[in-house]
Amino acid sequence: MMPAYSFAGDKTAADWLEQLGPALNMTSYRGVFVYARGANVHSMQIAHRYHNGIVEERLVLQDGGTGEIVRRDMKVVCVLPEQGKVQLDQIIPSGPFAEAFTNQLIPVNRWYTAELKGEDRVAGYEVVTVALTANDKHRYSHSLWLEKSTGLLVKSHVRTAKGEVLEHFQFTSLEITEDISDSEFEIRSKGREISRTLSGSGSEGEVSKVPRMHGWHLGWRPEGFEPAAAPGSGKGQAVAFSDGLAAFSVFVEPAGRISMPTGASRIGATTVYMRQLESGNKMFLVTVVGELPPASARQVAESVRIDETFVLGVAKP
Repeated sequence: MMPAYSFAGDKTAADWLEQLGPALNMTSYRGVFVYARGANVHSMQIAHRYHNGIVEERLVLQDGGTGEIVRRDMKVVCVLPEQGKVQLDQIIPSGPFAEAFTNQLIPVNRWYTAELKGEDRVAGYEVVTVALTANDKHRYSHSLWLEKSTGLLVKSHVRTAKGEVLEHFQFTSLEITEDISDSEFEIRSKGREISRTLSGSGSEGEVSKVPRMHGWHLGWRPEGFEPAAAPGSGKGQAVAFSDGLAAFSVFVEPAGRISMPTGASRIGATTVYMRQLESGNKMFLVTVVGELPPASARQVAESVRIDETFVLGVAKP
């Protein structure tokens, strides 16, 4: 039997994980990957370049219609296909391209137990496999395949405590190269464009801008999940939480005229839990969306409490 770390030299699992975030941004490559979430499977072509300190990326749908996403630094442009609508968060995989992977160090010692599992070969490249086993029932476990020379994530699994794979990402073809021209990042599809500027990762001058809950609060959330971003939510309030690997968002908004059913649905590792909450004779819709087991998402949603200021704000014309 081989020694535990012989295949990875002197690097530990924690060493590989520290390399993961920078590798996703600073490695230049092109390729095709598949992403499976539940019964939904998508194939996408990608070109990614780190040039003069700027990250550039172009994603092109390979199935299910046409469409592409082009990113330069913090600006993202999504070109919708001629028929149907495509949401950014429905196209971009939540795991390998999540902000949590690229902007934070994964807290392997507290929320996950990291272990080197062996070596493998993916899309023609030698890789090291790292297992991240959740330390509690409120998060999923992960398996990561990292290319040996760069640390680039080339394959990943999100799985339950029983080992069921909920989401699967893998490159089917890959070329790690610095030889990527400007033309590979030009928008080529015709259709309606949607632009969005991503929120910054938080420099020293932006620490105070970490989003907080206004008009409502959570009575409980899984330990280790901290406010990370504030997605738009129309007339309501929304805050995202991350433990550095997984993430979920809580949306609180005035309920519409149509009563929404209480309950959870799950696609892959993503749970959506909805409930209606009455406060001050006003009805509110609470939605929890993210990489949480259904029971944990329900516990988060049921802990939401509406403040009087939110009720009064909704009552205003």
